[in-house]
Amino acid sequence: MKGREAKAARMEDILNLPVQDPPRAEFSASQLKWVKIVGGRQGGDDVALIPFARVEDFVKGESSNADCPASFRVESRRRRREGSTSKPRVDGYIEYTLYWCSYGPEDYRDNESVVGDSLGMKPLSGKGSRPGRHHMMRGCLCHFTVKRLYIRPSIALIIYNQQKHVDKTGAPCHGLLDRHAVGTRAMYAPRISEELRQKVMSMLYAAIPIDDIMQHHMELVQRHGGPLNRDDFLSRNDVRNMERLVHNSSHELNENDECSVKIWVRRHQKYVFFYQERTDTEPFIMGIQTKWQLEQMLHYGRNGSIAMHSSFGRNKLKYPLCTLLAFNTSHSAIPVAWIISSSLICQGIHKWIGPLAERIYTKDPTWQLSSFLVDDCSFKVSLIREAFRCRVLLCLWRVRRAWIRNLIKRSCHSGVQREMFRLLGSILYCTRSNAVEEFMQVFVDQCAFMEYFRERWLPRIDALINGMKSLPTAGPEPQAAIESYHLRSKFKLLDIQYCNLWLRVDWLIHMLATEYHSSFWLDQYSLGTGCFENVRDPSFTSNAWHRALNILDVNVILEEQNLLLAKVLSEDRNSVYTVWNPGSEFSLCDCAWSKCGNLCEHVIKVAFLCRTRQVAGTSLGSQGYRQAMLSLLQKPPGDPIVLDHANLRATQLHEDVNSLEELSNSGLLQRLPAEAAEADSQMADYIRLFPPP
Repeated sequence: MKGREAKAARMEDILNLPVQDPPRAEFSASQLKWVKIVGGRQGGDDVALIPFARVEDFVKGESSNADCPASFRVESRRRRREGSTSKPRVDGYIEYTLYWCSYGPEDYRDNESVVGDSLGMKPLSGKGSRPGRHHMMRGCLCHFTVKRLYIRPSIALIIYNQQKHVDKTGAPCHGLLDRHAVGTRAMYAPRISEELRQKVMSMLYAAIPIDDIMQHHMELVQRHGGPLNRDDFLSRNDVRNMERLVHNSSHELNENDECSVKIWVRRHQKYVFFYQERTDTEPFIMGIQTKWQLEQMLHYGRNGSIAMHSSFGRNKLKYPLCTLLAFNTSHSAIPVAWIISSSLICQGIHKWIGPLAERIYTKDPTWQLSSFLVDDCSFKVSLIREAFRCRVLLCLWRVRRAWIRNLIKRSCHSGVQREMFRLLGSILYCTRSNAVEEFMQVFVDQCAFMEYFRERWLPRIDALINGMKSLPTAGPEPQAAIESYHLRSKFKLLDIQYCNLWLRVDWLIHMLATEYHSSFWLDQYSLGTGCFENVRDPSFTSNAWHRALNILDVNVILEEQNLLLAKVLSEDRNSVYTVWNPGSEFSLCDCAWSKCGNLCEHVIKVAFLCRTRQVAGTSLGSQGYRQAMLSLLQKPPGDPIVLDHANLRATQLHEDVNSLEELSNSGLLQRLPAEAAEADSQMADYIRLFPPP
């Protein structure tokens, strides 16, 4: 065996072996160093220690053997309760699982079973023969045991009883090394992979016909020159079986909603990273992350951003939904985790964020997040920083959207709406303690909005202002992506046809894990392959940021001497849109999309040009950045390491600014090219914070 150590060990010495955690998503026996055990019941077997959380990764890696592709099934499993024994053996277990290659142990190659012809060929599991699976039984003896150790529950002891895929004669019985398997399915894995199953199920949930699925699959097989693995043998009958599962699936696993949720959790343990039942003292909390979502978070979150979209459906769903979003290469939001809670999501974050981070770092210890975006100042930022070791930004899209929508709804005069919105934005960055009172006195006649503001925002305005002072703000790019996800969620989950089901949590879980999940999977698959583009909804794959990039500079009219407003011509130049307070995060446009409370492309495009042409005043985000720096210097943190680092960064930035000012005063600083200036402004808008360490 590759990597095997020559030195043998006794079973009582296994806890002295190193715990191996290969830095790969999946790994096999060839990536581990094995030790042969002498004496005892496991004498002669090879053992290794790995984290228990990575057992599934090992099983998948072993199933991907190039010479003998296999699918290891659970042949038997036993569990013990903690505290069930006072003196556990060194290899005593809490959980014992025996994995056996699906091509064995029975042998039906000659249409007659040879079970019992050799000692130890089949374990006494009580399952007997397996009807309907005779065609794949070829007498394979490959099997291994996994023990979750009683003394160290976080560690798994792998005991490889027989590593080679051979029959009782010692000859290869399936795979590329078996000459009798050439040209048959026995050359490959015994069943289709989980990846292909997820792919087909997602297509079925997206209502793609079976004929189209099969045609697409055959085109892929022909493209790479014929069958190369078991997945290439996908049959129409396989797809029909999965279609039957889709049609027969139901959210209501029990009449009682709570019992139904418990059944779902029991059946989908791999998808649940945190679960807490509701009691008199504890809220209901459930964290869901599928394998595909985990892969997307690992891929797009590495050195990228994760954003939180919290409190969705608070007024309609039984429990509000919180989503963690990653951003793909086209700057669209992808849900990488869902959290459902009966309490405010900020109150239970300390319970689920740790298990989620552990799940990520267990899969890839080298994974590093650049920034985490929150849309509520109530979140404990320290918990997020501790869990993901990254910077935290404040995203104002929810505040901005709520204010615009209620201004339009409760104030009929457009001029008043614009001025109130501008002053509301300035309040967040204002240092005067009486700014809110002045705002309410000036617009005291706007009774409807003031009643809403007093009830909903006045108790939270101080926390919001303090959050603006302590956290840098995210720019329009992630805001546009989050807003697009929000609208898609409303379209799919809050459709009036489901109104009778909104008060059932099991329905929400079922929708998220099936149809809604499949729609995002199909978006990514279509984006990567160019297939099934006619099934996608283009309105959700092109947000305001994308649309702003398509607006020509010549279609924007800026009066650089009087930046009270800007004009944006439509693509056909037949319509003109007016943007008030241009260049600010709280700009307002008179287009239909903006009047619905959304962030429109005209506001984003005008903001870009204001930065590019260097005609806009200091943005509110930049003001907050400056205030954060001054506050850091005036009130340094207690940690001397943090203080030294902060002072070093602030000093370097101060020196850079002074150098640029000297060059500008001497006339040596040249105007930036348009492309470079726009890219620079987009980066500045996207994230304003101290440089990473």
